[in-house]
Amino acid sequence: MTELNKDQNNHFIDKVCDRFLGAKGKETLIQFLKFGIVGFINTVLSYAITNIGFYLLDLHMQLSNAISFVITVLISFLLNSRFVFSKEENKQGSFWKSLIRVYISYSITGLFLAGILLYVEETLLGIPHYIASFMNIIITVPLNFILNKYWAYRKK
Repeated sequence: MTELNKDQNNHFIDKVCDRFLGAKGKETLIQFLKFGIVGFINTVLSYAITNIGFYLLDLHMQLSNAISFVITVLISFLLNSRFVFSKEENKQGSFWKSLIRVYISYSITGLFLAGILLYVEETLLGIPHYIASFMNIIITVPLNFILNKYWAYRKK
C-alpha cells in the first residue's frame, strides 16, 4: 500500500470515527484499545508469574496468584499512566493515591466481581469454566476501564 493510500485510509477512519463517536468518543475508544493492549500484556505476565511461582518455585497456588496480582497491577499502573491516560488525567493526585485506587479497582473487578460471577455462572447456571471466564472478561474489562478512567486517573 502506498503512502497516499495509507493517508486516505487513515483520513476515512478519522472521518467515520468523528461522525459516529465525536472527538471525545474517539479519544475514549483509542484509550480503551490501549488499555486492552496493556491488559493483554498483563494477562500473559500474570500467567507466567503464577505458573513460575507454582511449578518452579513450589509456592502455594494462592500465594503465586497473589504475587502475580501485586506485580501485574503495578505494571499495569505504570503502563497505563505512561501510555493510556493523558497527563491531565494523571494529575489527579499523588502517585501513591492513584496507585492505591488502581489496586482497589482491579480488586473490585478482578478478584471480587470475577469470583462472584464465576460462582454464579459455574455453580448456579452450569456454564463451563472456560466459557464463564471469557464471559467475565466481557464484563470486567470495560468496568475496570471505567473505574480507572473516571476514578483512579480522574481529572480534578
